[in-house]
Amino acid sequence: MAQSKRSRKPIRVGVVGVGRGGTFMRQAPAAGLQLVAVCDTWEDRLRASAKQWSVEGYTDYEQFLSHDMDAVILANYFHEHAPFAVKALKAGKHVMSECAACNTLAEGVELCRTVEKTGLTYMFAENYPYTAANQEMARLYRKGEIGEVIYAEGEYIHPMSPEQRAGISPGLNHWRNRCPSTYYCTHSLAPLMAITDTMPVAVNALVMPRPASDKRPWLYGNTDAGSVTLCRMDNGAVFRLVHGGTPGHSIWYRLHGVSGLMETTRGPGYWGPGTVRVAHEGHDLKRNEQRERVIEPQFPAWARAAAEAGHGGGDFFTNHYFAQAIRTGEPPFLDVYRGVAMSCVGVLAWKSALAGGAPFEMPDFRREGARRKVAKDRWSPWNCQDGPDTPPFLSRGEPVLNPKGHALYKRVWKKNGYTGE
Repeated sequence: MAQSKRSRKPIRVGVVGVGRGGTFMRQAPAAGLQLVAVCDTWEDRLRASAKQWSVEGYTDYEQFLSHDMDAVILANYFHEHAPFAVKALKAGKHVMSECAACNTLAEGVELCRTVEKTGLTYMFAENYPYTAANQEMARLYRKGEIGEVIYAEGEYIHPMSPEQRAGISPGLNHWRNRCPSTYYCTHSLAPLMAITDTMPVAVNALVMPRPASDKRPWLYGNTDAGSVTLCRMDNGAVFRLVHGGTPGHSIWYRLHGVSGLMETTRGPGYWGPGTVRVAHEGHDLKRNEQRERVIEPQFPAWARAAAEAGHGGGDFFTNHYFAQAIRTGEPPFLDVYRGVAMSCVGVLAWKSALAGGAPFEMPDFRREGARRKVAKDRWSPWNCQDGPDTPPFLSRGEPVLNPKGHALYKRVWKKNGYTGE
């Protein structure tokens, strides 16, 4: 992951979604990105952000795309990214998209085809591979420290109270209130894929519903607490992913290879201690090799600004590699195929969970023959119409409103300026 040479001419960028978009733009100058326009449907916040950054503001996406700029960063709602990305690419703009890249297999197909047809840069803005610890494990893996991966684990457990949950999900139809527990999977999967350079080929999953003994005022009485997903990777390895809102905040990664183990260390704080533990069995030790050691990874000298960036430094590197890909014309590591595949893990995992844990094959989105088979698969919990393409978003069927929870959520929504249901 060496630094690229950059031209002095800035890359003009527009951001969709002023809330999350700000996390990208704080690191923009270090990558040679220049914010020139913002787009959002929340007019008051849009005007304030446009004034703060001295840029043009748009509530209409089509008008926004006509602005003189080189690239678009998508930080809008989780399930809306693919259609916005396709429009931007067709308008001649490079795209960096937050997770998820797509929310249906059909959207993934269309996105891959559009990137290929336009020849423009698409980068999946998954930032968790770029913490210092995960980059150190990638370096060690490529050196052969633990041999080829056999089994790996990724955890993204982010507990929240009902009040906190309500504060970030205004309205019954807000995407967070309709998001199955398997879908927000890229924070747990992306670092493992980036470290090992493997791709998922099959997926199965199980969901952990909240028990009846949980009397807290959740929005729904039959809500889920989290899920476990297994991915078969293209080298035969198995990756286990755990995500959800169970108690015990955990962002953690472990990889078992043919000749060793490495993992991020557990401990207090959002990221834990930030160190990496490497271990070998006695019979696998090479000459002058330690049986066990703990490493305190650092960002490279050219990326010192990452220490001040959000998401453990990841926001610095996503901007950097996006700009590098635009300038060189070379696809970034987190290209459209990896972005679509890891996003579709969440989709297939939900299909599996609703089918009792049955395995589902992951299409190879690099091959048109595989894409044709799923090009009409619009199965999604966010579909507006009822029908076979609209599955339940809870593992125990249709949502059952919890009166106490609904009342609490509505109070929080009203306090934050949202007065709807």
